[in-house]
Amino acid sequence: MIVILKEHPEQTQLDHLMGWLKEQQIEVHPTVGAHQTILGLIGDTSALDIDLISALDIVDDVKRVQEPYKNANRKFHPEDTVIEVGGTKIGGGNLTLIAGPCSVESEEQIVGIAKEVKASGATILRGGAFKPRTSPYAFQGMQIEGIRLLLKAKEATGLPICTEIMDASQLPLFEDIDILQVGARNMQNFSLLKALGRTRKPVLLKRGMACTYQDLLMSAEYILAGGNPNVILCERGIRTFETYTRNTLDLACIPSLKKLSHLPIIIDPSHATGKSSLVPSMAQAAVAAGADGLIIEVHNDPAHAKCDGPQSITPDAFDSLAKRLHRIKDALAD
Repeated sequence: MIVILKEHPEQTQLDHLMGWLKEQQIEVHPTVGAHQTILGLIGDTSALDIDLISALDIVDDVKRVQEPYKNANRKFHPEDTVIEVGGTKIGGGNLTLIAGPCSVESEEQIVGIAKEVKASGATILRGGAFKPRTSPYAFQGMQIEGIRLLLKAKEATGLPICTEIMDASQLPLFEDIDILQVGARNMQNFSLLKALGRTRKPVLLKRGMACTYQDLLMSAEYILAGGNPNVILCERGIRTFETYTRNTLDLACIPSLKKLSHLPIIIDPSHATGKSSLVPSMAQAAVAAGADGLIIEVHNDPAHAKCDGPQSITPDAFDSLAKRLHRIKDALAD
C-alpha cells in the first residue's frame, strides 16, 4: 500500500500517522520528492482502513500495490534512484561506462587496461577475480590475488572497482571493493542476496538466463528489504532458441523496467552477444533505448584472453565506441 501525502504536510500530523502505522506492525518507507511525499507501507496492510487514512487532512490518496515487490516498485519511489560511487553517478539521466577485462590475468594487464579505458571515458573498472565457469576445468580466476591486483589498478587510476562475488562467506575479502556484482547464476542465491542487503555497498544484480522481469525485481527486493538501497539492475541477455549469439539481448527490458522500478539499469552487450563484432551495435542501441549505462569487456589481447576473449573488444575499439555512445546520449538530450 502507498499513502500519497499532500504538498507540505503538517509535521505533527505526519508523525502521528507514522507512529500509528508502526503500532499496526507496518513498516513505513517515506520517499520525499520535490513536490510530493509518498509513504510506502510494507507488512500485512489488509486490515488497514483505506477510507480512514484517506480522510486525514494531510493525505491526498491511498492505493494498494498488487505487485509482490515493494521497495523496488516505482509506485513506492516515483523518482529515479541515483547511486554515487567514487564521484560517478549511476542513474538519473547519467551515462555510466564500466569497462575492463572479463578476468584479471596480471598486474600489467589490469593496470594497463584500467589506464586506457579511463582515458576513453570509463568511470568504473570491471574485472573478474572469482570466476564462475560452466566447466570445472576452465580458468576460475586469480581469486584473492585478483582482488589485490584490482586494488592496484584502482590505486593507479582512481577508478572504482566492480567485481563479482560468488558467496556470502567472501564478503570480508571484498571490503575495499566499490561495487559487488552478482552474476546471472547467483541471481536467486537468496542467502547471498540477504547478506548483501545487510551491507551498504552498491550491488550490480545481473538478470538470470531464464528469469522474468518480476524474478529480477524480486531478487532486488531481497537486497532492498535488508536495508541496502544501492541496487543496480543489469540485463546481460537471456537464453532463447537462438544459437548464433551467446544469449539474446532483451532491450525491451529498459523501458519496461524503468516503468516498473526506480532502480538504474545497466546493459551488458558483451555477455549478451558473445561476439565482439556485435558489441558496438548493441551498446549503441541500449543507449538509444534509455539505458543508464553499459558494462563492456575490454581486453588488450582478446585472442589470448584466459576468459571470454571472443566477446571482448580492444581498448582502441572501446575508445571509438565511447565517443559514439556519448554522441547518442547528447542527441537524445536535445
